[in-house]
Amino acid sequence: MWRTENVARVQAMTVIDQKMDKARVSAPFRFSRFRALRRSSEGSAAIEFALLAIPYFLVIFAILETFVAFAAEELVSNAVDTMSRKMRTGQITYNLGRTTDMNQTQFRQAFCDEISILIRCSTSEVATPSKLYLDVQTFSSFSAIPTTIPKLSTDRYADLNTAAFKYAPGGAGTINMVRAYYRWEITADLVRPYITTIRPSDGSMPREYLIVATAALQNEQYP
Repeated sequence: MWRTENVARVQAMTVIDQKMDKARVSAPFRFSRFRALRRSSEGSAAIEFALLAIPYFLVIFAILETFVAFAAEELVSNAVDTMSRKMRTGQITYNLGRTTDMNQTQFRQAFCDEISILIRCSTSEVATPSKLYLDVQTFSSFSAIPTTIPKLSTDRYADLNTAAFKYAPGGAGTINMVRAYYRWEITADLVRPYITTIRPSDGSMPREYLIVATAALQNEQYP
């Protein structure tokens, strides 16, 4: 009787040991499958990020450039207002034999100083414009001041015609116009290629946006 109970106990313990051995063997297998599944999910997340990163960052850069371009427009407009105010009050004169006289190069340099926080003008740009164009003229009346942008042709998106641009402001009491044009280079902006007023003649996507700012004024009767 006693021997029978001992045999049964030994057999039961043997069965338990076998089950535990199987559990020990199968446990690493289960953990290895879990680790493999985890690595698989991490790989898919990396692929998803790679697919979404490019358009995401393009949109971010486009938004940033839109704000920078808007700031440049405001900067050019403020510079036109500042220079025209100095002309109106006699702080800037032309060919009057005064210390306030400015020639075209000096006027362009002063204008560039006003926008230097964002737009830099090289020495060659000041001397020979390729991006920044200034048109300063005097007129007999306000109605004679042009209201359209001079173009090379009648095409709606023709390039800017700079041949008639001058630097010839009038003296005290005269009516003048100060107009600035700047070719802003488009990099990632999604809006300005469709609203720019100048486009390539071959119909390709525009790479420049024309910033325009104008001030019409009558000089004070300064002495």
